[in-house]
Amino acid sequence: MDGFTACPAKGGPPAFPRKFLQLRATRFAAHACQAHNGHGGRPRVPQEWAVDALTLTPLFLSRLQFGFVISFHILFPAFTIGLAHWLAFIEWRWLRTRDDLWRDLYFFWLKIFAVSFGMGVVSGIVMSFQFGTNWAVLSEKAGNILGPLLSYEVLTAFFLEATFLGVMLFGWKKVSDRLHFLATCMVALGTLISTFWIISANSWMQTPQGYALAADGTFLPADWWAIVFNPSFPYRLAHMVLAAFITTCLVIGGVSAWYLRRGVHAAAARRMLLHALAFAAIAVPLQILAGDLHGLNVGAHQPVKLAAMEAHWHAGEPGKGVPLVLFALPDQDGERNHYEIAVPRLGSVILTHSWDGTIQPLTAVPRSERPPVAPVFWAFRVMVGLGVLMLLLVLASLWGWWRGRLFDTPTFRWIPAAARLSVEYWCVSTAAEVIPETLEWP
Repeated sequence: MDGFTACPAKGGPPAFPRKFLQLRATRFAAHACQAHNGHGGRPRVPQEWAVDALTLTPLFLSRLQFGFVISFHILFPAFTIGLAHWLAFIEWRWLRTRDDLWRDLYFFWLKIFAVSFGMGVVSGIVMSFQFGTNWAVLSEKAGNILGPLLSYEVLTAFFLEATFLGVMLFGWKKVSDRLHFLATCMVALGTLISTFWIISANSWMQTPQGYALAADGTFLPADWWAIVFNPSFPYRLAHMVLAAFITTCLVIGGVSAWYLRRGVHAAAARRMLLHALAFAAIAVPLQILAGDLHGLNVGAHQPVKLAAMEAHWHAGEPGKGVPLVLFALPDQDGERNHYEIAVPRLGSVILTHSWDGTIQPLTAVPRSERPPVAPVFWAFRVMVGLGVLMLLLVLASLWGWWRGRLFDTPTFRWIPAAARLSVEYWCVSTAAEVIPETLEWP
């Protein structure tokens, strides 16, 4: 088998890829073969200990490292995008009312924003380096398209944020109140512009168009409008921005809940919680709508990705639709699901908006073109499951607010849930990153 060291005595599956830790792999193979042949004093290596070759390839390890970095990085933009707009709202309210409580809230969240923004910048720089270290061939072949898109983000968003962030952090009472408010708005606008370009680049890798291939396989831009506004871009942009706003709402709500439970800063906590709830009541339903439209887009342009998200292995009988798998243990080798719990036809209703609609199964493509199913399947269910919990929390809180009992017993029992969900929504953001990054399949 090309590129692998195998045990010639047993003729079994390859133990290690040669390109990965070749010296260690060779020594391990030698010792394993010696044990299999009955020579030497080393214990025999059980066959169930054999390491899956896929998990030791440089490609998988590069994906794992990049996935870890981007999952850590997304925690900060997912918070600071919404937090910048929250700060703009707070300062606008202070300008309108001159209420000192609004001003105190602004300075409280400004410190948190500064730290989170800095962490986002630092962790983002690491990803830029990984384009050269982990994905050198991608940078070489697609650099003519990805390079300008990332450069536009720096030129239009990062410079804007860096310029006005200094005024925002250090310009209080050094510039006029209106100019300081303008600086806050410019930083908030910069976060949206940055999101625009980053999502455009990421979406192009999901649904590429507007390019031409050179003789050496290099991607050359043919239509920049088609590149920037690729098929998945509008849906992914809306999904990401709304996720950032919801993250901020739940973090603010969680901090407010913590203060209310401890009985400190009650006036500030009540004001923050009510506004966070109002914004979440708008953003969460919009996010569900955006996610549904995004799912239809995935089915149209990335059917294999949708099949992996749903662990849909085989085409069903005509007219019976697609079930919605609630729980299963996907078996990639056996091309089936173990312990599956599914609702008949509900998958067709959600995925195709029809009673008997179908989607392409995973077995419609060769094994080499299938992504890892289990991590995508479970990441999607973690994301959707926590999203449903957030919707229920918002509805229950709105009901208590409408009845005038949001802060009273027993409605007050929902407050600790807000604190927990503020952390759990970061898990949703991480799970949402696992899906596209795992499925950027070459």
